[in-house]
Amino acid sequence: MENPKKIASLNMSKLIGGKVCEEFTPGYYGVCAIGGMLSAGTTHLAITPLDVLKVNMQVHPIKYSSISTCFTTLLREQGPSAFWRGWAGKFFGYGVQGACRFGLYEYFKKVYSNVLVDQNKSLIFFASSASAEVIANVALCPFEAIKVRVQAQPHFAKGLSDGFPRIYASEGLHGFYRGLIPLLGRNIPFSIVMFSTFEHTVNFLYKKLIQKRREDCSRTQQLSVTCLAGYAAGSVGSIISNPADNIVASLNNKKASSLKQAVKKIGFLNLFTRSLPIRIMLVGPVVTLQWLFYDSIKILSGLPTSGHVIKDIDEDEKAESHSR
Repeated sequence: MENPKKIASLNMSKLIGGKVCEEFTPGYYGVCAIGGMLSAGTTHLAITPLDVLKVNMQVHPIKYSSISTCFTTLLREQGPSAFWRGWAGKFFGYGVQGACRFGLYEYFKKVYSNVLVDQNKSLIFFASSASAEVIANVALCPFEAIKVRVQAQPHFAKGLSDGFPRIYASEGLHGFYRGLIPLLGRNIPFSIVMFSTFEHTVNFLYKKLIQKRREDCSRTQQLSVTCLAGYAAGSVGSIISNPADNIVASLNNKKASSLKQAVKKIGFLNLFTRSLPIRIMLVGPVVTLQWLFYDSIKILSGLPTSGHVIKDIDEDEKAESHSR
C-alpha cells in the first residue's frame, strides 16, 4: 500500500505546476479563457478610478481640462465613491471580453496556422486577434454602454442592476449596442497591434537579448519577458486606438448622435490627443499585468508561457527568405 503522504505530495504537484491538459485541446482553450477572464476582470477593476477620470475628461473636456482638475472637482462634488462608479461594468464586462479575447485568440491562431501554413506569421496574428476581438466586443458592448453612462452621468444609475433595465426600457437592444461600431474600431486595431507586438517582442527578447530557449529559462525569466512584451504591446496599442476610444465615450453619453457628428464635435486633432496621457498610464500597466496574470495561470497549469518563438536560426532565415 502506497504511503498517503506520498500520494498527497503527488496530487499537490499536479495542482501546482502540473500539466492539467495538453495544448490545443478543449481543456487548453478553457484554461486560456479562464486566465483571460481573471486577468482582464481584476486588472480593469483595479484601475476603475483612473477610468472614471478618463471618461469624464472625454465627455466633459471643458469642465475637466486636466487630470488634476478632474480629480479635485469630482472629489469635491461627488465624494470619494465617485471614483468607483462603474466598477461592476469594468469587472464583469472586461472579464467576459478577456475570456473571449485570450481564449479565442489561441483557438483562431491554431486554426489559421493550419490553414495558412506558408504565410507570414504576422498575418496569422492579425487574423486571429481580429476574429477573437469581434466576438469579445459583442459580449463587452452592453457592459461598456452602462459603465460609461454611470461614470459620466451620476444620476443615470448606480450600476449594472439598474442600468440594464433603464437602457432597455428607454432604448431597447439598440441602446446596448449604440457604440458597437466605434468600439470595434477601437478594440480591433488595438488587439491586432497588441497581440502582434507582444508575439514579435517575445521572439526578439528570447532570440536577441536572452539568447536562450524558452524551455531553458527559469519561470522568473519567462514572466519577465512576458511583462516587457506586455508593456510594449499595451503602450503601442493605446496610441493606435485612442481616436475610437474618444468616439465611444461621446456616443454612449449622447454627446453626438452619429459617428460623423462625434468626429466633427471632438475635432480631428483632439481624437488623437484628448486623454492620451491618461490612456497610456492606464493601458500600459494594465496590459502588462494582464499578460503577467494570464501567463502565471498558464504556468500553474503546466503550460508554456505565451508568445511565438522561432526555434532556431535556420527557421528564422527560412521565414525571412520566404517573405522576400
